Amino acid sequence: MELNPTQLTPVINRQKRTQGQLAAVSKALDPAGFAIIATGLEQCIVQKDASMGPKELEKLFLSLA
Repeated sequence: MELNPTQLTPVINRQKRTQGQLAAVSKALDPAGFAIIATGLEQCIVQKDASMGPKELEKLFLSLA
């Protein structure tokens, strides 16, 4: 099957826009995730009875990566 490149141009453009939007969302959400991690780490350092241990914090941190 041979596809006409000019017919695919709108599809390719839409895909590029979608990728740009996803990148923008990720860039906007990353600081919020890092703030959550920083708060959790701070609580673990300050409070000896923090509800999240190192393994839980690591899992949370890796979920943001």
